[in-house]
Amino acid sequence: MTDIPRRAVSRTAKLAALPLGFAGRTVLGMGKRVTGLASDVISAEIQQRTAEQLFSVLGQLKGGAMKFGQALSVFEAALPEEVAAPYRQALTKLQEAAPPLPAASVHKVLAEQLGPDWRDRFVEFDDTPAAAASIGQVHRAVWRDPGYGPAGGPKHRDVAVKIQYPGAGDALLADLKQLSRLGGMFRAIQPGLDVKPLLVELRERITEELDYELEAESQRAFAAAYADDPEIFIPEVLDSSPRVLITEWIEGTPLSEIIRAGTEEQRDEAGRLMAELHLSAPMRAGLLHADPHPGNFRLLPDGRLGVIDFGAVARMPEGTPEPIGRLAGLALRGEADAVVAGLREEGFVSPTEPIDAQALLEYIQPMLAPVAEEEFRFTRAWLRSEATRLASPKSPAFQLSRQLNLPPSYLLIHRVTLGSIGVLCQLEAKAPYRAILERWLPGFAPVG
Repeated sequence: MTDIPRRAVSRTAKLAALPLGFAGRTVLGMGKRVTGLASDVISAEIQQRTAEQLFSVLGQLKGGAMKFGQALSVFEAALPEEVAAPYRQALTKLQEAAPPLPAASVHKVLAEQLGPDWRDRFVEFDDTPAAAASIGQVHRAVWRDPGYGPAGGPKHRDVAVKIQYPGAGDALLADLKQLSRLGGMFRAIQPGLDVKPLLVELRERITEELDYELEAESQRAFAAAYADDPEIFIPEVLDSSPRVLITEWIEGTPLSEIIRAGTEEQRDEAGRLMAELHLSAPMRAGLLHADPHPGNFRLLPDGRLGVIDFGAVARMPEGTPEPIGRLAGLALRGEADAVVAGLREEGFVSPTEPIDAQALLEYIQPMLAPVAEEEFRFTRAWLRSEATRLASPKSPAFQLSRQLNLPPSYLLIHRVTLGSIGVLCQLEAKAPYRAILERWLPGFAPVG
């Protein structure tokens, strides 16, 4: 990635081509259906090719587009099953796969970041990456650790070495610049949205992900908060530099595998543990893990949830904002006017524009179904129904949503909430989510 301007143009062209490719294939499919050809065959062929194109294009991009692909892979649960099936495998690949960095480039980064004698710090180093993500890849190695192991025993341990792609920072910022140019489109879709401060916040938070020393600091804070926890495990950080992060290696079953082939008991437990992590972390660690896709979680052999990748975090030293819990409780109790007043105060609703309080309550209440009862099973069908309700231009919910804003301070919280719901629906997990909220969410006091 040495020719950043040329590659940035190439990325932009590929991104622009995606919706055109989708549209072209859709039109082709409709045309063939009109002529009487077998619609199921044509539809499946079009969907499979589109899924392949999506993976091919997004999988080549190391930057904002790759992050987009990973986020999109979480929300395939919202698509109708006949459409989602061809996409599921291709999109899930984006969670833990990307074209690998050549070994020579890996060695160059390690020498720059750890010093020319970097090999002396490892007993073994596997040049083949074990996993890859949007801005880096992970190698398995054995670390020389004088402070580890029993007296007289081996002083080394298995580690994960996360290495940032050369040029990833420039590529990511170029992608974000392209995104900022779409501000007018966002305003057309969502007139109530104040786009500019959201894009500023997004740029600042994503830029933080480029600093692996900052990520190490966040992971150490999580590890301290969950030390000896019986349900959540955070790997120890052993060393870090701006572009290399070395942490304890963990074995476990990736959530993507549990989604694909896990038992109902495994899926339910994984969902419960995810909810416990995301709701408890602000209070326990003053941080929120803000990248909830299945590639970042493992179900460990002892039943704990292993959590990796702390590049994206929301800093919440005072815990989750109290209005979130309080307003959720008010909505569950049907107190429409109080909900509107609270949303205006937080910046979700304009302080001057009129809004129908009862209609707003009816917009919010279906989203709270998972905590309206003692237990709830997230399902793809539930998510599809909500997606249809909220996204259809003819829906009253869609029309009302155009009056709503997303304050920048809630951006990552919103991202985690939506992403977590997407994963829970992929898992089809049942758990006592209301009790988890009652324990960890300040201000939450539901009916009964």
